[in-house]
Amino acid sequence: MLTHIHIRNYAIIDEVDLEFRSGLTVLSGETGAGKSIVVDALSLTLGDRADATCVRHGADKADITAGFDVSANATVAQWLDDKEMDAGGECIVRRVIAREGRSRAFVNGHNVPLQSLKELGDLLIDIHGQQAHQSLVRRPVQRRILDFRGGHSDEIQRVRDSFTHWRDIRADFDRLDRDQQDRDARLDLLRYQTRELEALDLEPGETAQLEGEHRKLAATGRLIEQGQAALTLIADDDMASAQHRLSEAGARLADLTEVDDSLVEISELIASAGIQVSEAASALSTYLSGLDLDPARIDWVEERLASVQQLARKHRIEPAQLPDQLERLRQQLNELEHSESRLAELAESLAKAERKYLEAARKLHRCRIKTASDVSEKITSVMRELGMPGGKFEVAIEYKENSAPTVYGLDDIEFLVTANPGQPPMTMGRVASGGELSRIDLAVQVNSAAGTLIPSMVFDEVDQGIGGGTAEIVGRKLRELGEHRQVICVTHLPQVASQSHHHLRVTKLTDGTITRTTITELKPDERIEELARMLGGVEITARTREHAREMMARAQKLKKAGSGK
Repeated sequence: MLTHIHIRNYAIIDEVDLEFRSGLTVLSGETGAGKSIVVDALSLTLGDRADATCVRHGADKADITAGFDVSANATVAQWLDDKEMDAGGECIVRRVIAREGRSRAFVNGHNVPLQSLKELGDLLIDIHGQQAHQSLVRRPVQRRILDFRGGHSDEIQRVRDSFTHWRDIRADFDRLDRDQQDRDARLDLLRYQTRELEALDLEPGETAQLEGEHRKLAATGRLIEQGQAALTLIADDDMASAQHRLSEAGARLADLTEVDDSLVEISELIASAGIQVSEAASALSTYLSGLDLDPARIDWVEERLASVQQLARKHRIEPAQLPDQLERLRQQLNELEHSESRLAELAESLAKAERKYLEAARKLHRCRIKTASDVSEKITSVMRELGMPGGKFEVAIEYKENSAPTVYGLDDIEFLVTANPGQPPMTMGRVASGGELSRIDLAVQVNSAAGTLIPSMVFDEVDQGIGGGTAEIVGRKLRELGEHRQVICVTHLPQVASQSHHHLRVTKLTDGTITRTTITELKPDERIEELARMLGGVEITARTREHAREMMARAQKLKKAGSGK
């Protein structure tokens, strides 16, 4: 769960450091004080896109850090461990937004891309902004809510796996079927291309050998000329060659060794050098005799290289890849020549895969039908508690067996609702107002909370447009959520605020030049004053304060009777 958040130079907040605990925490304050700024800052920390306008005027950057206790959240712990960011049950997320609009994100001190931050944020906290309820009208959202509530993950995975298998076979079948339609033309082309490459008969590695030989043949003239000159210098010139001079020097020293035996070693070195020069001359002579200025060979190598390069360009590959290309063409040719039998095999495999998919889809459908009945009944009950006495919620599921398979199954799922008795349930977006959608969203969340893996939830003024007894029930439902999850709620209703376990007040201060926002946690007496402010008008009277005390006392009594928090 969220344990703390530190906000610095964000919007009209210069610096705020808040601690959060389990249960229901509310944030209240005057209109425009900046209650939703805290939610916006938290959203930024968890991956929302940022721009320079969020940086406090006069500051270089906004800096937001949020801490989470993830010791009981195995999903997040695994995510951190996979990325080598584990910090012993703690997750510290930081976002820095520069004045020019650039931003950086950090998780446990590691720089991370925005997409990774958003991925992690989706596992840490569920934020419902003021327009979040609008997502309820979208079919994919409705399907996910139903599947989550029913715990259909195993059935969905079976559908997904069987769909992937069916899709892959279908792709092979469709490709071969397309090839079959112009089979004769395709066969002629493949046979021509195969014969052309077979006629070239290029061996693996031959291209490199040809290129090396071509370089050598092109330089044969220079090799012969320079090699012969070198041979003349060391052996062929009788009087001036190195071989002759070494022999003469050795003969002269041989007589002197009898006079001074210290010349023996030098004489031996000269004799050794003479032997090496003689061997070098012999090797060079053999090399030169093997060189042949053969124009025909040069022409052949050049022609073969030209043929190789021409075919490589034709197939749009590198010359060295031509042998592999020949093998691929042979395989395609063999497949097409036997395409009728292969197509029959694929058709049989496709039918088998489709039967397996339909079996998985039907099982998922049965699970969804069972869940839909339970969800419809329970959400209808909560809707009626939330000031919609004639309301009815219904999950409509139409199974479309003749439709093309999808990764989500064959169910067409839609949430239907009516807010008035006697009216048939209809598409949610057509019959529910914004306020009603907000309450339906809350009903859905209350119904789903106990089984969710995400430990924290934020509501940003989802209680707009309601009041009186309905507002008190909304507060109770939010507190019910707090029994299973950490709930943070921005509210302007005292009936909601009185139900909280913890109360934060947002205050905007200005000296006429600078405006800033402060947030403080309220003590019991301060909570009475804040509830009285939320209840009353310009002047807070003793009667208003007494009413606030009564609300607090009633809420505390309900808490003790409920969770004991």
